[in-house]
Amino acid sequence: MAADRRSSWLKGVLDLLVLSCLTDGESYGYEIAKALAEAGLGEIKGGTLYPVLNRLEEAGLVEAEFRAAERGPGRRYYRLTDAGRTHLAAESEAWTRFHRAVGSKLHTGGTT
Repeated sequence: MAADRRSSWLKGVLDLLVLSCLTDGESYGYEIAKALAEAGLGEIKGGTLYPVLNRLEEAGLVEAEFRAAERGPGRRYYRLTDAGRTHLAAESEAWTRFHRAVGSKLHTGGTT
């Protein structure tokens, strides 16, 4: 049940978390998944992460570039666009307000 709850919570915020992983510069899927895991969010599998990256790219919030590697497979690198930075700032603020409201309600219980 706890894993189901975590999955539901992540659904609502994963796009923002992925965008936040790109604020310091470009990255590729494995590194993004690793950063999210290191932040305590658990393992984000490719079947979840890559559709998010594709959706963000289609929305113009990230740009992607494939680069061949000298050894091994090439990688697709993602970076924030200006629209992505604007979106991240606005949605982060909205998420923070929502988080505070939830926290406040949880701490006050049923009182209004």
